[in-house]
Amino acid sequence: MHLLDELAWRGLVHQVTDPEVAREALSGHIRAYIGFDPSAASLHIGSLLPILTLRRLQLAGHTPIALVGGGTGIIGDPSGKSAERKLLDADTAKANALAIRHQVEHFLAKDGPNAAVFIDNLEWLGEVRLLDFLRDFGKHFSVNAMVQRDSVKKRLEERDHGISFTEFSYMLLQAYDFWTLWRDHGCRAQLGGSDQWGNIVSGIDLIGRLAREDGANAGTPFGVTMPLVTTRSGQKFGKTEAGAIWLDPKLTTPYRFYQFWINVEDADVGLYLRYFTFLSREAVETLEARHALAPHLREAQRTLAHEVTLLVHGEAQTDGAEQASKVLFGGDPREAPLSTFAMLAGEIPYQDHPALTDQTLVTVLVGETETHPFRSNGEAKRALQAGSVSWNGVKLGQDLQTPIVGLGLLHQRLGLVRVGKKQYYLARFS
Repeated sequence: MHLLDELAWRGLVHQVTDPEVAREALSGHIRAYIGFDPSAASLHIGSLLPILTLRRLQLAGHTPIALVGGGTGIIGDPSGKSAERKLLDADTAKANALAIRHQVEHFLAKDGPNAAVFIDNLEWLGEVRLLDFLRDFGKHFSVNAMVQRDSVKKRLEERDHGISFTEFSYMLLQAYDFWTLWRDHGCRAQLGGSDQWGNIVSGIDLIGRLAREDGANAGTPFGVTMPLVTTRSGQKFGKTEAGAIWLDPKLTTPYRFYQFWINVEDADVGLYLRYFTFLSREAVETLEARHALAPHLREAQRTLAHEVTLLVHGEAQTDGAEQASKVLFGGDPREAPLSTFAMLAGEIPYQDHPALTDQTLVTVLVGETETHPFRSNGEAKRALQAGSVSWNGVKLGQDLQTPIVGLGLLHQRLGLVRVGKKQYYLARFS
């Protein structure tokens, strides 16, 4: 399948500036870039779509260019924003850009004939002189055309916010990026979210004007935009009640990352299998058919969660997240490896206890902190009498004075308490 057709099948093509040019160019070998905004020290899963699209380009034999906006990040992209961004200082933008580069590097091959290229646009934007820029580049932009771009037009309609000249100038800087990459790196294509359409078209227009002036010819440039991902209910993708789902495991643990994908709605899972995995068309359509027959088995969600977590966090963390998920959703904790409980300690309340001697069940069940299931002996006894408390997968009796040593430990040092169906507590003995 031609790469453009595969991207279209996956739902990754929203608009193409010139389909004939794009098809011809992608039939050979090109360089193509996507820009990443360093507004935070980590990307979230909304950024996975462009990252994985760069990877698809590379797997198809093209050279991906990952541009981190260390320069434009100081200005702030108004696209898709209803209010002015908080401006970053230079040091923060630089630190964020470096962190994001490391994240993107994880997904792309850095050697071979089409090794990925990583660039920070601060390399050239940091050297631009204002008067030279306005004279040599600003003259090619019509304000009349700029105010018609969606990213600007929507902001001009907002009486309470509007748009500053700082963000208004962003379009010129992104166009300058495309020109610089086209001229100096032979980059023919820019890809981005659908909200980047105006910026991409401005870059192509600038290349056309400047190429005529200095005779440069790196091939006809073109742009492809991808859809902005939302759920079927219209919710912004990757946002939950707890906040964004980050790629950095320190901000979103691999377990919680895995759980996000497991909990994808039935209506979205087929689309997300296309967007975020490298499964073949046959494999995706087979999964969709099986899911339609038995959605309660959630096979499509489990496959999606496995594939995406594997891409982002690797095999060991994916295995751990899957094992932890099994334990917390009815699996037998006695079958789980020790590493699973290290992951669970970051997800459920846990207590650390001294070496096991004459401690009894009341030590673990009753206490004043949130790491204890119950605040009083009476509360604990009522739960035990109702049969709603288990220890390492085995329902407990009614005696709070039962010695822990008689209950047995997982891996010789762990006790997993479950109260009801969903509340878990971990006790660790040294």
